[in-house]
Amino acid sequence: MTRVEELERRAPSQAAAAGGMHELLAIALPMVISHACDTVMMFTDRLFLSKLGPEQMNASMAGGLTCYMLMTFFLGLTGYSTALVAQYLGAGRKDRCATATTQAMLIALTAYPLILLARPLVHVVFARTGISAGQLAPQIEYFDIVIYAAVVGLLRNCLSSFFSGIGRTRIVMVSAATAMLVNVGMNYILIYGKLGSPALGVRGAAYGTVIGGVFGLGVLLTAYLSGQTRQTFRVWHSLRFDRDAMAKLLRFGYPAGVEMFLNLMAFNAMIVAFHAHSPATATAVTVMFNWDMVSFVPLVGIQIGVMSLVGRYMGAGQPDIAHRAAMSGLKCGSLYSLIILILFVGFPKDLVAVFRPEQVDAIFREAAPIAVRMIRIASIYVMLEAALVVFSGTLRGAGDTVWAMCVSVVLHWLMLGILIVILYVLRLSPEVAWTGVVLSFLSFSFVFYGRYRGGKWRTIRMVRTQAELLATDHDHDFHEPRDL
Repeated sequence: MTRVEELERRAPSQAAAAGGMHELLAIALPMVISHACDTVMMFTDRLFLSKLGPEQMNASMAGGLTCYMLMTFFLGLTGYSTALVAQYLGAGRKDRCATATTQAMLIALTAYPLILLARPLVHVVFARTGISAGQLAPQIEYFDIVIYAAVVGLLRNCLSSFFSGIGRTRIVMVSAATAMLVNVGMNYILIYGKLGSPALGVRGAAYGTVIGGVFGLGVLLTAYLSGQTRQTFRVWHSLRFDRDAMAKLLRFGYPAGVEMFLNLMAFNAMIVAFHAHSPATATAVTVMFNWDMVSFVPLVGIQIGVMSLVGRYMGAGQPDIAHRAAMSGLKCGSLYSLIILILFVGFPKDLVAVFRPEQVDAIFREAAPIAVRMIRIASIYVMLEAALVVFSGTLRGAGDTVWAMCVSVVLHWLMLGILIVILYVLRLSPEVAWTGVVLSFLSFSFVFYGRYRGGKWRTIRMVRTQAELLATDHDHDFHEPRDL
């Protein structure tokens, strides 16, 4: 019996477990591992390159983030198919799940040439950001390679969203693990010139990332087109444009896309602002953000689990169980955040030492104590991150995407403004600037909690159930939520 069939045939006696810790972890843990693998891919690039020098490491981070930023709107838009697929599943309309995914893939294929058009402009921006000449050249090299493989990442995102939406997250985990293992192996070979390969440095890191992504996509495609999935969700039948599903994905998904794009633009601008301050600041920030992203990964997995379950139970017209899923996510996230808090407060020097180059230069010696202090400062918001990801995931899973977009974008750009004022107007230290960013970040959790507690998300309807369709003899869903 498939996971989908198991959920559909849940006995009444099991209803109390719906939305509980066990159900959440069944979805969230594979996603935690999946996102951990994706993060390891980025982490490995920078770790291997750190042995060649700080500028090589900084180049891969800035080049990779820029490529990701160009993809973010479309990643957010197509990634929202997770919630749409989950709502269709909860409403008993399995045939619509693959249809929603097909629309996401059509958007991805349309987006690819648009992303490539931005490449010349990015070169100009890089040249005018004030970064050192030693970082600029490898940064452009890294970016030019990964940007041409953007379509791989877009399609992986579409298929990952499908499997996350139906609760089969183990497949996403296997895909990510495959991509990671291939990436790590290729990085070692191509960066350092092992097994007869020339030492390609930054270019080797980029090629390793691309090759790993291709293998990960292959795993997802194989699972999607396999007999069981193909038959259950009528995959071949879904390979067509569907006006209703496309309209729904665009309507509810575009805020997620806008939010991701503008938020990452603000984040990338923060990176640029720190990098332009000095080589030591650039190195310290790169080390700190590497660990910050690693620590955030499990919370992303929990957020996806919450969004999937909330979407499923809202599609089934069961907001109380959706609330239970959110509370389960909050418990899991808080326990994990406590562990990260201990690491950031107690062992920051050890975390920084991981990125020590083989030949310690003046830049790293100056950067190391700054990075230690920044990691300790980051511990201030660690415990509240769990609340942020859970409540934002709940709102998005329910369809409250416009409000989430507006608030999140405003707060991210506010953080950027605070950083620039402290660092360049007041001319205070990078640590003080980072403290200002962290303190402003704390407001996120309280604002999202207020919206969640208000309960408006409970009234939003994205799809009709199968029973409603039969009762009304109508073949289309609701297009307007009751309250946005």
